[in-house]
Amino acid sequence: MSFTDFRAARPAAKGAGTSVRRHLLLASTAFPLIAASVAYLLVRTPATDTPTSIDLTALVQQAPEPVDEGPDSVEVTVQRDDTLDQIFRSVGLDIATLNALRARPEVRKALDLLRPGDIITLTHADGVLQSLNRQISNTLTLSVARAGDGYAINYIENPLETTIVGQRARIESSLFEAGQKAGMSSRTIMTLANQIFGWDIDFALDIRKGDEFGVLYEQKLQDGRYVSDGRVLAAEFVNQGKTHRAVWFESKDGEVQGYFTPEGKGMRKAFLRAPLDFTRISSVFNPRRLHPLSGIIRAHKGVDYAAPTGTPIWAAGDGRIEFAGRKGGYGNAVIIDHGRGITTLYGHMSRFNKSARSGSKVSQGEIIGYVGSTGAATGPHLHYEYRINGEYKNPSTIPLPRTEIPSQYLAEFSSQAETALAKLELTSGTSSGERLASR
Repeated sequence: MSFTDFRAARPAAKGAGTSVRRHLLLASTAFPLIAASVAYLLVRTPATDTPTSIDLTALVQQAPEPVDEGPDSVEVTVQRDDTLDQIFRSVGLDIATLNALRARPEVRKALDLLRPGDIITLTHADGVLQSLNRQISNTLTLSVARAGDGYAINYIENPLETTIVGQRARIESSLFEAGQKAGMSSRTIMTLANQIFGWDIDFALDIRKGDEFGVLYEQKLQDGRYVSDGRVLAAEFVNQGKTHRAVWFESKDGEVQGYFTPEGKGMRKAFLRAPLDFTRISSVFNPRRLHPLSGIIRAHKGVDYAAPTGTPIWAAGDGRIEFAGRKGGYGNAVIIDHGRGITTLYGHMSRFNKSARSGSKVSQGEIIGYVGSTGAATGPHLHYEYRINGEYKNPSTIPLPRTEIPSQYLAEFSSQAETALAKLELTSGTSSGERLASR
């Protein structure tokens, strides 16, 4: 009779089962060597009072071997306001070890630079750190491993590979949806809208069903796996039958870079049409406007953009700040000199950006201040003026000049543009979502 049969057949006599289990536990755990040498154990069943043999050899052989669990491994996702002290304490690690690691200059910065979402992997045994790994960037990982009485520090590099991808898509409902369907990241789609075609196409009002676009761009891979989209190298957008093309160009000396038409004209206009995200135009350029406060006819020499207090205001173009301070009815105001006799004025700010000081350089799109209602204002808005040689112009209608590639760079640009546009042209035979890839 096997052990299983024995347990099933025997009557449930008081104490009998307990006695058998106690002997078996004693034989298999407390005295394993004795249990392995005993061929059988005699016990008596209350019903027959006859010896029954139980083969313990198989039971002892099936007993699980003790498992060495080794050090514990913990993966910690950094939350806002987390510190390494908190992380070490939550895992039960010795803070003295952390202090010793942070005392090493080559480690301290990499350890202290914590960002929400970062992942830190720790292994430890009895509160002693065995290893620590944290990804510093897409291509670099800090590795700390116990070595004798100290720790070995290594930086593991895992470089990214770059491939060039071509995609083409047709708009059914929106640019964003079409781009995502074609496999483009949000970053690539927003580059098309904001950095390339945003000066020529109003993506809120001008887009139509059936518009098409093609994009040639870089993709970053690591160990053959997708990491992110890189720079857009060339793009084409067909909007209401009109084709717009652009290529990225960066001169070898780094002096010229940006997106340009195939003819070398900058996609970026020299000035923003509206230097903020506004709610509505509360007052237009009007030489014969009835002033809302004085009630008399008084020219309104700019455009008022209503927006909530604190809305960022951008420099409309590259230039140097000529004035930043309090200026009569304009309240807190900034005046930028853009050269060639062009100046812009920004009035009624609630406050200035820290870098907006008289004499400082600014670039197009740089924040110079924030919407307010200082000076002669009935509510929060930006009063924006555009002047050429002191003459006021309507910012909403004046033709905005494009940037251009300097003549000495045209030959270099033409060579790069021709190659990029030829690769972009190859995407014209693909349907939405298909891709053309090359190294």
